[in-house]
Amino acid sequence: MKTNHQYYVYILASKIRGTLYIGVTNDLQRRVFEHKKGAEKGFTQKYNVNRLMYFKCFKA
Repeated sequence: MKTNHQYYVYILASKIRGTLYIGVTNDLQRRVFEHKKGAEKGFTQKYNVNRLMYFKCFKA
């Protein structure tokens, strides 16, 4: 039995014409929430990259 999986490529920005971050996830809503809340210390928290600018869904 085949299972359909969805994956998202997304781009976050710190501000217009600011720092960009590109990521991949299978749960876009959860992942964007994590970025906004600073759940993980790293690039997005350091540069305040938390605005979702673009995403695209892919089915595997």
